[in-house]
Amino acid sequence: MAFYGCARLSARPVLASLGRLPLALNSAHYAQAAALPKVNFKKYEAPKPEHYDDKNARLKRPLSPHLTIYAPQLTSILSITHRTAGIILSGYASVLGIGALVLPHDVSHYIMMIEGLNLSPATIFLAKFLIAAPFGYHFANGLRHLYWDTAKGLTIKEVYSTGYAMLATATAITLFLAAL
Repeated sequence: MAFYGCARLSARPVLASLGRLPLALNSAHYAQAAALPKVNFKKYEAPKPEHYDDKNARLKRPLSPHLTIYAPQLTSILSITHRTAGIILSGYASVLGIGALVLPHDVSHYIMMIEGLNLSPATIFLAKFLIAAPFGYHFANGLRHLYWDTAKGLTIKEVYSTGYAMLATATAITLFLAAL
């Protein structure tokens, strides 16, 4: 209905002009008639292997700041130290286990060798302190993590206060073990 209504509004009928549409499309001049651009293909060359840092230097890209832009915080230092203490304890266990399998004598022989060195009590205490420090730290910080697992002490103020308390506890444990 609307189609016939539009035909009445114009001077000529719409259906009559639709019949001439294919003729108009055939006689139109499109951009295809213009000269086609010539496409040149060059031979593919594989990119030369270039180190990532050399490429960034050549392109004058700045180096990402990574850790250098952050100020050390108690939380990050304690986290890194906890992991380091765990690695040291794993090293202790590995060395003691391999040593027990490989070395020809038992532990009492090596204790006698150390006693034969006639080291001062301060030197022996310092050596025991250095050996016990990773255990004391990792143990105290492990207790702190267990406390966090109860979903308590997770505000920033509590994290810092438990961090300082953990350091005091780790020092006390280490001193106790070194005094044995």
